[in-house]
Amino acid sequence: VNDPFVMNSWAKTFLENKHVKFLADGAAKYTNALGLQVDLTDKGHGIRSKRFALMVEDLKVKVAHVESGGEFTISSAEEIIQAL
Repeated sequence: VNDPFVMNSWAKTFLENKHVKFLADGAAKYTNALGLQVDLTDKGHGIRSKRFALMVEDLKVKVAHVESGGEFTISSAEEIIQAL
């Protein structure tokens, strides 16, 4: 759940990239529609997104790796590459 300015800056660090889209979800509408929101208001962060990685092909989700809690295991680049 980031604004377009953050995503644009991040995308600029991958100038050679032609296949990955960097999309913002500032109001968390997409995140909520996917059921991937987490309320961190008690920690001062508001509504955020769970950590996840999706592989989408022809507008269909082929792989969805959603982390539980604050972990970073199944959504890593290595895990997604293995799923290819």
